[in-house]
Amino acid sequence: MIIVDNALKAREAEGRPVRVGMIGAGAMGRAIAYQIEHCTPGMKVVAICNRTIASAERAFTDAGLTGVRTVETPEGMAAALAAGTPAITTDASLLCRAEGIDVIHEVTGSVEYATHVILDAIAHGKTVVTMNAEVQGTIGPELKRRADAAGVLITDSDGDQPGVMMNLYRFVEGLGVRPVVLGNMKGLHDAYRNPTTQADFSRRTGLTPHMAASFADGTKMSFEMALVANATGLRAGRRGLYGPDCKTVHEAVGHYPAAQMLDTGIVDYIVGAEPAPGVFCIGHEERPLQSHWLKLYKLGEGPFYTFYTPYHLCHLEAPTTIARAALFGDRTCSPDAGHVVDVVATAKTDLGAGAVLDGIGWYMTYGQCENADTSIAEGLLPMGLAEGCRLKRDVPKDRVLTYDDVELPPDRLADRLRAEQVAAS
Repeated sequence: MIIVDNALKAREAEGRPVRVGMIGAGAMGRAIAYQIEHCTPGMKVVAICNRTIASAERAFTDAGLTGVRTVETPEGMAAALAAGTPAITTDASLLCRAEGIDVIHEVTGSVEYATHVILDAIAHGKTVVTMNAEVQGTIGPELKRRADAAGVLITDSDGDQPGVMMNLYRFVEGLGVRPVVLGNMKGLHDAYRNPTTQADFSRRTGLTPHMAASFADGTKMSFEMALVANATGLRAGRRGLYGPDCKTVHEAVGHYPAAQMLDTGIVDYIVGAEPAPGVFCIGHEERPLQSHWLKLYKLGEGPFYTFYTPYHLCHLEAPTTIARAALFGDRTCSPDAGHVVDVVATAKTDLGAGAVLDGIGWYMTYGQCENADTSIAEGLLPMGLAEGCRLKRDVPKDRVLTYDDVELPPDRLADRLRAEQVAAS
């Protein structure tokens, strides 16, 4: 949004930066802290929480900040913020409750831990920006319901594909063209990738092996598509989506059933297309005058037209969402349509009774999109809740897991919120 830059410059000139408290100091969190410090006037990361304190300190030092103070109490946090001293802690509640923080930026990629943090931030009136498709794709509608009730804004982020897709969706809608497909552009999709297969890529990029695997096995992409489905009301065309191979993004339209596009619209992805990586939106327009101009502007014969953004710049764009939320009350990606699409856990290999499921991007499961009405009716296990579940029976490779297949870990907050979300669906 072009107006964000001037609004941030005004805050910088006034000496009133948007004050950000970051939860999570992995590779993405550290990159965002650097981006805000060096490239985003009118915004400051003032405190960072991470379960490993050394990583929180590294985020500040990588950004060139010194004099970092470790705090363990509300009084210590207040004193650090008042002095303008970068604060680090292992206690997320200190950030959620601090008066000197405007926005909580949650960047952990967790589900259960993030649920506790987000509810604490909502309870204390903090604007919440996530870069966490996993928690949003599992219980995002319930988190939004609670945030709305508290008068608090919650949104997922620019830069991550859901935010970039929603920016494109709003652009196409603004042209008067009806969006009928929102899609992701992937270079690779292999459901059986795991931390071992992705070890070399992990070393080269600095990503953790399981995060790299979650990109390659399609789980991360599935969460991203669930977010935009829940934001727009577009549905999954089928379980696991279509995911055609395409040489260019303009070929995508020929791979989707026109009846589905025109009925509910769909979310999907394509593999191998140029230009990549990026996102795309297929719009529908049949009015003769509008079609005339779209043809003149080199968008084709219609009635389906392809729009795309040939990149998503992750941490480089994340501060834009923080500014949109804090300064304009604008949500980049929020489940405004409710609980439309789920990500369901699927066996990555033959699984034996008694096994305890590992997490997203590991060895035992991958995630697929499924329409929420189907996943609820069939009792399918959400991918975001699979970790830590114990199998009651054998499950063969590629079968979707159900709640009947597992014993849930005791007393998880995310399970309770999920039950409330399903009850409200």
